[in-house]
Amino acid sequence: MPTIISLSHATAPDVLPPLQPAKHNSVVCRLPLLQHRIPAGFPSPADDYIENGLDLNTYLVRNKTATFFFRVIGDSMTGAHIHDGDMLIVDRSIEPKHNHIVLAVINNEYTVKRLHCQNGIVELHAENPAYPPICFHEHEELQVWGVIVGAVSKFVV
Repeated sequence: MPTIISLSHATAPDVLPPLQPAKHNSVVCRLPLLQHRIPAGFPSPADDYIENGLDLNTYLVRNKTATFFFRVIGDSMTGAHIHDGDMLIVDRSIEPKHNHIVLAVINNEYTVKRLHCQNGIVELHAENPAYPPICFHEHEELQVWGVIVGAVSKFVV
């Protein structure tokens, strides 16, 4: 059975690009968070439903010292609504499990894929049918750098 290894800071290969953890900024940008669900049909008077402010750092970052941001290149994960240019939030403190979207290291290169671990078979699956699964065989190691906990997309306007 293949082995899944969570890369720690100590075991990360030196050939990978150096990464910096998310910087904690004491300046908080609170945006209004509306309690009301917005229908995609007709306008709603939402001012009556303002709940609290939304701090994106609090919402997206669970563990500040283990959280990193990556920008996506490519289209292999579009079925998971991860698109070219999106910003991924990666938490290294989460143990990777079946069906998690992970940041893996294969042949000293990063890749984002869905982790499949069933019946002793370990594979990384793209969320685009144009890409085949990456299969791991007995005595091979899959190095998982972190678990994707969120993504931020910007629309072209």
